Amino acid sequence: MASTSASPSTAPRGSAENVASRRGPLAVFHAMLDRPLASYYLLLGCSGLLLTIGLVMVLSASSVWAYEHLDGDSYFMVKRQLIWVALGIPAAWVASRLPLRMIRWLSWPALLVAAVLLYLTTTSLGVTRHGQTNWLALGPLELQPSEIAKLAVVLWGAHVYAMKDKLLDSMGHILIPVMIPTMAGIIVLVLWGGDLGTALVMFGIALALLWVAGTPRRYFGIALSAVLVLVLALAATDQERLSRLTSFTDPLKDFTDSGWQPAHGLFALASGGLFGQGIGASQQKWGNLPEAYTDYIFAVLGEELGLLGTLLVLMLFLGIAYAATRIALATEEPFVRYASFGLMVWLLGQMLINVGMVLALLPVIGIPLPLISYGGSAMVPSLVALGLLVGFARREPSAARALAARRTRPGGVLAGRGRRTGGGTPR
Repeated sequence: MASTSASPSTAPRGSAENVASRRGPLAVFHAMLDRPLASYYLLLGCSGLLLTIGLVMVLSASSVWAYEHLDGDSYFMVKRQLIWVALGIPAAWVASRLPLRMIRWLSWPALLVAAVLLYLTTTSLGVTRHGQTNWLALGPLELQPSEIAKLAVVLWGAHVYAMKDKLLDSMGHILIPVMIPTMAGIIVLVLWGGDLGTALVMFGIALALLWVAGTPRRYFGIALSAVLVLVLALAATDQERLSRLTSFTDPLKDFTDSGWQPAHGLFALASGGLFGQGIGASQQKWGNLPEAYTDYIFAVLGEELGLLGTLLVLMLFLGIAYAATRIALATEEPFVRYASFGLMVWLLGQMLINVGMVLALLPVIGIPLPLISYGGSAMVPSLVALGLLVGFARREPSAARALAARRTRPGGVLAGRGRRTGGGTPR
């Protein structure tokens, strides 16, 4: 009697899976990226891993400081971070499910609220930290309105550009009202509080929106030159900023003063080696490295997880950037295109500034690392931004068709693979 056992490979010889497996891991990787829901799963996976790494690093980097200053509770900071994450994840889920029309409508009140909160920092409600009045005290709650403003200006700018999509061949329509007066006014309010780092991030968002709106390249050179002059002028009027600008290229030159933080950040990265000292084994967090669990958490991460750990974090951010760029290129909705690109530049640009700051490639300007650094004011808007990107990924034409097919397909079949989860007659 002939054997009825299945052959080792049930897939046809010419199937995409077999061809990819014969070509090696790189072909398999490309095949995975070509799947309809690749952006969706890439955003979820990279965001989840970054969030997990961030919680572990906040616990490790803040434990010593919290034990010394908060009645011996080494877990105080990470418990507060968990509260912000518990608020941010549902907000991100809601953002991923909102209709585009609702998101665009909400961009107006979001921008208004952000502008009002930024203005309130210039009043008696403003809280000054490290020479910057960029925090707002609302009863027992302290928040940083500029983090909300980053999200608001991206969504509102994308909404306006989407309405004027067919008119953007004119520089007047590109600049007014998104850049002038709105973006310029927000940046002025941020600079009013002395927060040069956040103002530079806002400027990066403005450049991203200008780029995707089709602004001629020659205007970018003019804009960059103007910003460089402005930064130098602002630095010259503040001794602390000036010392940071003049010492970041050689932190050891002024090791005991302005070079203390960048020098110890480099010490942490250098001592981590390839594989790191291990979770919790950082030495620089024992009082030598200021802001170890906020702006300089990447240095502690490099010391404890080594070069491989830092490269993993960078690759996860690049994964988010790839997915957002893919969404922007594939979408048929102008709003999604502008918003995806703006959100990507915000998150990726802030990461690059923070890492450059820790590596002493840029001056210390107080920019947190998204999803990794401690702080609810930055965490919740970042999670909402990622939730919006996940929602945009679900609306990609190929992804929408795949999800629609999954909903109408009979139970027991895995989408995109044509494999049954149980026995029975094939359908």
